[in-house]
Amino acid sequence: MNTLLVTGGAGFIGSNFIVHFLEKYTSYRIVNLDALTYAGDLSNLKEVEGHSRYIFEKGDICDRSFVENLFSKYQFSGVVHFAAESHVDNSIEGPEAFIRTNVFGTFTLLDVARKAWMEAPFKFKSGSELSRFLHVSTDEVYGSLGAEGLFSESTAYAPNSPYSASKASSDFMVRSYFHTYGMNVVTTNCSNNYGPKQHKEKLIPTIIRKALAEQPIPIYGDGKNVRDWLYVLDHCKGIALAFEKGRAGETYNIGGRNERNNNQIVDRICSLLDKTRPRKNGSSYKELITFVKDRAGHDKRYAIDASKIENELGWKAEEVFDTGIEKTIDWYLKNRF
Repeated sequence: MNTLLVTGGAGFIGSNFIVHFLEKYTSYRIVNLDALTYAGDLSNLKEVEGHSRYIFEKGDICDRSFVENLFSKYQFSGVVHFAAESHVDNSIEGPEAFIRTNVFGTFTLLDVARKAWMEAPFKFKSGSELSRFLHVSTDEVYGSLGAEGLFSESTAYAPNSPYSASKASSDFMVRSYFHTYGMNVVTTNCSNNYGPKQHKEKLIPTIIRKALAEQPIPIYGDGKNVRDWLYVLDHCKGIALAFEKGRAGETYNIGGRNERNNNQIVDRICSLLDKTRPRKNGSSYKELITFVKDRAGHDKRYAIDASKIENELGWKAEEVFDTGIEKTIDWYLKNRF
């Protein structure tokens, strides 16, 4: 049986991925490595507690000796690397943690995997010929778009925050291990995810949480910043396909083709909550919307061209925003509120 190392698997996207992967790929067992910082929560994995093909290891991806011991113990045939500091606001306040985890942590994992799988540049050890490292990244590495156009895999990098700069750096590190050492790597860059288990600090959970608490719902600036929204399970299916079938050394952009600005997001969520969990005073949750000072370096628009993964690997987003947000709100009402 193959053993897959998933880093950051107690987080939002990682936990959804583990549940999906264990169900679909029965020839794999998964070792979940997570430091359980504020964004990691083992309750996100309650569906797989006690699963015969699931193992949890608590640890830091920057701890080289610990990572080396894991590779020795489990003989991983693949890595799917989610672990990252990912909140832009936090990167503005304290960028050092982002450099440590996202850059140095990614380097540590890559280098340990290289030494475990390869004898020399472009020469794999016997039995490791198909071992693969998939790196999960973000569309924020590309910077900001104008009113038109889409990010493609050939778009020049132009990160504008410490977070996106740290992810861009890690992307380049992964690329270098393919071109210098011939390591079997794949990178995926995704648009904004939403769905069950997302941390409360993110936009959509914040809107739901603040609305139900009868508190002001904060929206940055004029609310016209645009993002391409991707339902988390669609993203996880794309990652699994890229890991299984993607071409070594390639990058695949995964996007939902669901552009919405923040005003549209908050309006839709409030309208749905008005129907499913009406306010006691009979008024709309929209009355709680409050515009606050914009954050520094706030990119205006992101949007992804997912044609490459659609055409090469047959991936396609199954959820549009209206269906995905209904599922998301329903999950939060049942599980968090």
